[in-house]
Amino acid sequence: MVVSQLERTFTTLNSFFMSQFAGLSDISISEDILVEGDISVPVGSHNADNDFSTLDEPVKDTILRDLRAVGQKFVHVMYPKKSSALLRDWDLWGPLILCVTLALMLQGGSVDSEEEGRPQFAEVFVIIWFGSVIITLNSKLLGGTISFFQSLCVLGYCILPLTVAMIVCRIVLVGGSGLVSFVVRLIVVTASFSWSTFASTAFLADSQPPNRKALVVYPVFLFYFVIGWMILTFSPSQ
Repeated sequence: MVVSQLERTFTTLNSFFMSQFAGLSDISISEDILVEGDISVPVGSHNADNDFSTLDEPVKDTILRDLRAVGQKFVHVMYPKKSSALLRDWDLWGPLILCVTLALMLQGGSVDSEEEGRPQFAEVFVIIWFGSVIITLNSKLLGGTISFFQSLCVLGYCILPLTVAMIVCRIVLVGGSGLVSFVVRLIVVTASFSWSTFASTAFLADSQPPNRKALVVYPVFLFYFVIGWMILTFSPSQ
């Protein structure tokens, strides 16, 4: 009896649904209906920069491009202004070139004994790179927003005026090491030291908290002062 009731209920429900959805089979989509919209997959626009790759670039072009970049940074140092060129496109090629040049000229021209030149060369390297690292860490600890290598780049490139001063001092010392020579070298080194300090602080000032700029500038002052003192007290070996 229960089974017969279930069969009658199922038959009744089946008849009901069939009567409700019987007309769906006659529905069709007219071909005249316009379907709007674009369903194509967007493809990224062609960019000419994507075709450029330094892997396919000739070695000569790569070297010339890097040398032009270093030269532009030298110009920024000689004419310092508030610019992010040294910070945005930082590199360590310029500081390395300046460091090696300055270290070679501070060897004293000693060619008779290799042992005399080596400590001086190493001394310049240690002072420049270790000093730059200390100044950078000091800047970061004081809340500076500049990155580690950006700071090394700025401090290294700003040695350029002192390197020029070293070249001038070597030329002046060719004529003798008297009082006049010392006065000329003092003026040149003082001007180069002031220029290096001014240039570095011009690039690094905006990256430091306003109330701590003096604490950042003071180590920079000492850093370039030591290098300037080494240049001023340099005397060629006899």
